[in-house]
Amino acid sequence: MHIKNYIAVLFIVIASTFAGAQVKFEAKASKSKLGINERLRIDFEMNQDGDNFNPPNFANFTVIGGPNQSVSNSWINGVRTYKKTYSYFLTPKSRGTFTISQATINIDGETYKTTPIKIEVTAAVDIPKDPNDPNYLASENIHLVAEVSKTNPYLNEAITVVYKLYVSPKVAVDNWNEIDSPRYNDFWSQNINTQNQKVQNGTYNGEEYRFLVLRKTVLYPQKTGKLNIEPLSLNIAMRVPSNRRDIFGSLLMTRVNRTVSAGNKTINVKALPEAGKPADFTGAVGDFKFDVSTSKTELDATESLQLNVRVSGNGNLKLFKLPKISLPSSLEVYEPEHTENVKTNLAGMQGSIADSYTVVPQFKGKYPIPNISFSYFDLKTESYKRLSSNEIVIDVLNGPSNGVNSNENNATSNNKQAVVYNDNQFAFIKTNTVFSSIKQSHFFKTNTFWYLLLLPFLAIPLAIILGKQKAKRDADVSGNKIRKADKLARKYLSNAKKSLGQKEAFYVALEKALHNYLKAKLQIETSELSKDRITELLKDKQVDSSVITDFTGILQSCELARYTPIDNVTMQEDYDKAAQTISLIDKQAK
Repeated sequence: MHIKNYIAVLFIVIASTFAGAQVKFEAKASKSKLGINERLRIDFEMNQDGDNFNPPNFANFTVIGGPNQSVSNSWINGVRTYKKTYSYFLTPKSRGTFTISQATINIDGETYKTTPIKIEVTAAVDIPKDPNDPNYLASENIHLVAEVSKTNPYLNEAITVVYKLYVSPKVAVDNWNEIDSPRYNDFWSQNINTQNQKVQNGTYNGEEYRFLVLRKTVLYPQKTGKLNIEPLSLNIAMRVPSNRRDIFGSLLMTRVNRTVSAGNKTINVKALPEAGKPADFTGAVGDFKFDVSTSKTELDATESLQLNVRVSGNGNLKLFKLPKISLPSSLEVYEPEHTENVKTNLAGMQGSIADSYTVVPQFKGKYPIPNISFSYFDLKTESYKRLSSNEIVIDVLNGPSNGVNSNENNATSNNKQAVVYNDNQFAFIKTNTVFSSIKQSHFFKTNTFWYLLLLPFLAIPLAIILGKQKAKRDADVSGNKIRKADKLARKYLSNAKKSLGQKEAFYVALEKALHNYLKAKLQIETSELSKDRITELLKDKQVDSSVITDFTGILQSCELARYTPIDNVTMQEDYDKAAQTISLIDKQAK
C-alpha cells in the first residue's frame, strides 16, 4: 500500500514538472469590440523567457503606448511561476473588423507564435466620466459639432451640414487627423471649400470657447423617410492640465490623444405632394426661370441655327432633365449639347443648365417652334409651378421648295414629308470604271519571300544579346530597387505638380516623391525613413547641413500641412523648394 502511495506521489510530481515545463505564448486583448474613440490594450504573455520578440504589424491601429515590459517571478508551495508580458496601447484608425496578426518569439531554440485576434471597431461611443482621467478632461473641453440647417426637408431640397470644432481655453490642440469621414448614403453631396478658415470666438453650452469650421457640406436627399447622417471622427493631439504643478506653481500639462465625433444626425425627408403634380414633372425643386431662344430667326436653307433650352435659378439643377423640343420634320435637328454653369454654396446649387440644339432647315418656308413648358416644385409656396415659352417662327428665305402648300409647311414631325426629286437622285450610281490587272503574281521566290525567310536567322544573335543584357539587369537586385524607387520619385513629383491647388493630394504626392527619392539615393527601406536616420546618411554623403535642414523641413511641412490652412502660393513654394533641394543633393552627394 505504501509503495502505491509513493508511486502516485511520484507520478503527480512528474506530471507537475512536465506541465510546468510546457511553453505558453499567447495574445490577450482588453476587449474584442470597441468604439473608434476608445483605446485597446494588447498583452503578449509567456511563461518562459525568450529572445527576439517580434510584435505583429498593427496596420489598422495607431500605437500610442508601448511596448511596456513586465516580469513576475514567484514561488508558491515550492512551485515557481514565471510570467513575462509585452503590452501595447492602440487606437483604431477607422471602423471595421480587423485581425491582429501573430507575434513570434524564440524560446529554447524554438519559435512560438500567438493566435490571431479579431477586433471589431464601431462608431464612437460614450466615454465613462472620471475627473482624474486626462481623457475625460479632454472629452469635457473639446467638442466636434455637426450643425444641420433643416431636419425635415422635402425630397431634393438642399440642406447644409457644418462641422465645427470647439476647444476650451483650458486646453491646447497641437494637430488633428480625420480618421472617419461620413458616408452620405441616399444623398447627393458637395463639400464647400473651407481653406484659410480662421479660429473664431464663440460659446458652447453657455461657456466661452474657440471654434474652427472644419467642413461644410451641402446635401440633397434622394429618398424619403428617416435618413441617417453619419458622424465625422477626428484624432486630436492635445494638452490638458494635470493635478501637478511646477516649482513656480503653474499647472503641468499632459499630452493626450483624443478621438472626437460629431455624433449621428437623423433627418426626416418629406415626399413631394401628389396633389397637383404635373405629368411632365421630372424632379426639379427650387426657384427657377425658364427660357427658350434661338440664335437667329431668318436664314437660308442648309444654314444652321442654335436653339437653346435653358433653366436658371436656385435648386437641384444637376438632378433633373430639361424638357425636349418638338420641331417640324423639314428641320433637321441634332442631339443637344448639354452645358452646366452651376456653383454650390451653403444656399445650395445656383446657376443655370442648358441644352443647345443645332437646327438645319432643308427647304424654304416659315416653320413655327411650338411653345414648351417646364414644371417644378416651389419650396416657398410648397406648390407646383409651370413655366412656358413663347412660340418662335423660323423664316427660311432662300432654298428649294418642298412641293407642299404653306399649311403643310407648318406640320410637325407627326406628318409625312413629301418626296422631292432633284438632279442628283442618281448620284449614287458609278459612271466611271476602275480596271485592275487579272495577271496572277506569285509570292514564292520573290525578294520579299527571301527577306522573310532569312529574318528569323538574323534575329537570333540580337535575341541572345538582349537576353544577356536582361539577365544581367535582373540579377542586379540593388540596381533594380534604385531604378524603381527613382522612377517612383519622378512619378510622384509629377503627380505633386499636377495636384497644385489641391492641398491634401499635393502634399501626399510630394511626401511620397521625397521618400522614394531617398530610397533611390541612400539605398534604404521605408522602415528606416526617420528624421535622424536621414540626417545621418546625408551627412555621410557629405551633403551640406543647410540642404539637409531644408530637406527635413520639407518633410515636416508635408506632415503638418494637412492639418493647417495652406494657400496655392505656399504649395508652389514648397514644390520649387523640393525640386531645388533634390537637385542640390544630387550634386553634393558622394
